Amino acid sequence: MKRALVTGGSGGIGSAICRRLAADGCYVYIHANRNLVKAQTLAEEIKTGGGQAEAIAFDVTDADSSRATLEALIADTPIQVLVNNAGIHDDAVFPGMSAAQWHRVLDVSLSGFFNVTQPLTLPMLRSRWGRIVNITSIAGLTGNRGQVNYSAAKGALHAATKSLSLELASRGVTVNAVAPGIIQTEMIDGVFDAKAIAGMVPMKRAGRPEEVADLVGFLASEQASYISGQIISVNGGMI
Repeated sequence: MKRALVTGGSGGIGSAICRRLAADGCYVYIHANRNLVKAQTLAEEIKTGGGQAEAIAFDVTDADSSRATLEALIADTPIQVLVNNAGIHDDAVFPGMSAAQWHRVLDVSLSGFFNVTQPLTLPMLRSRWGRIVNITSIAGLTGNRGQVNYSAAKGALHAATKSLSLELASRGVTVNAVAPGIIQTEMIDGVFDAKAIAGMVPMKRAGRPEEVADLVGFLASEQASYISGQIISVNGGMI
């Protein structure tokens, strides 16, 4: 049984990914920072349904804490599926954006990617099989007003995805990014109404978290062994 870690696993997209990976036979570690209770509830739901999962908590922006937690986790067996899903919004137009807003968003998405991925990479390479999937955003492809910090973080993850895929490809480890568009989660509640979504999305609806999770599940599977270094957007035809 392959072990999988999903950062930000208690959120809307993260929880759908956890359910999909568990259904595909992975032992899933559901990461949370402040929402440990939600992660624990999800783990119990997965176990009730016949899957295997457990909740873990650490702050991805804290390099020392992340490394200590992860090294304990992989002391005997590597994690072979990693989904870097943790991320936050802290939106403002750039002239009014504070340094704290800039650093907060980049610390979670970009430094968090390093703090989690780097300790897991060598054990994954030694196993000669691995899947790293970075959850980014359409904003990292097209940009978005009021989200210079978020777009910068996700765009940097796209570049990191491509570079890391080159380093790991010869050892059976793939690295890809999934860039969702407008997905129906709590994050868009009160931001986009049905009329706004219909005007922005050719398919006239928001995507479902499960539609993102289905792609992640495929990229984490044996069937995706020849796909690496790709940024695939799930956006209903927006771009």
